[in-house]
Amino acid sequence: MDKTQRQQIILNEVRIHNRVLLADLAEILQVSTDTVRRDIQELDGEHLLKKVHGGAVSNGFNVYADRTREIYEQGNKTIIAKKAISLLHKGDVVLISGGTTNQEFVRLLPKKMDLTFFTPSLPMAIELLNSAPNRYEVYLIGGKLSRSSQLATGGSPISILSEITADICFLGTGYLDIHKGITEVDWEIAQMKKAMITASKRLVSLTISEKLNTANRYKICDIHRLNTLVTELDPTDELLDPYREQNIQIL
Repeated sequence: MDKTQRQQIILNEVRIHNRVLLADLAEILQVSTDTVRRDIQELDGEHLLKKVHGGAVSNGFNVYADRTREIYEQGNKTIIAKKAISLLHKGDVVLISGGTTNQEFVRLLPKKMDLTFFTPSLPMAIELLNSAPNRYEVYLIGGKLSRSSQLATGGSPISILSEITADICFLGTGYLDIHKGITEVDWEIAQMKKAMITASKRLVSLTISEKLNTANRYKICDIHRLNTLVTELDPTDELLDPYREQNIQIL
């Protein structure tokens, strides 16, 4: 495999999952981490992704100040967001993590539902302040910020979540697999998302179909814990059959 092919695979992985690790890319590409590091350095220099400690993130990851930056599959993420709006009810308390699909969902929020949002994601809190109607309440759950995801982690936000019972949780999902469940690339983020699930009556994943049947290191929950899966696909698409068989609502 030549450098051009390697770098295209790296870009695809970063765009689909938002954040990837050097070790994972090295395994996928069957090359050394030093080779991957050099490829990422070049791609960062060309402004095709952003190099971070231990890996890379997409240019669209944590977009909240510059709306002109690239968002991978934005059209499909808009389709998902429009479907997800139907899951909201007046007066709901909503837990929401970060991610570009969740951000697209927030931009389409209805004007008159008197919703209350809790989020441990700094970009999501800013997006809510920019996009949500003034009548909505927005609470940022604070703690140690992960530099790669800008999500609060650690004991403090998990303790706060233990005192919340949300009606619905929109969980940013990087990896989702029928057998391995919902997984994460980072241990601390996985623990935070576990706490969000525990604090919620209903769990929803808004995800592009390219993330289906993928998995990473750290387990957040089994697939049967998921109540609703929202993708850009037609709900009857055969790719979704295994999830439907787990009694997951498909939108």
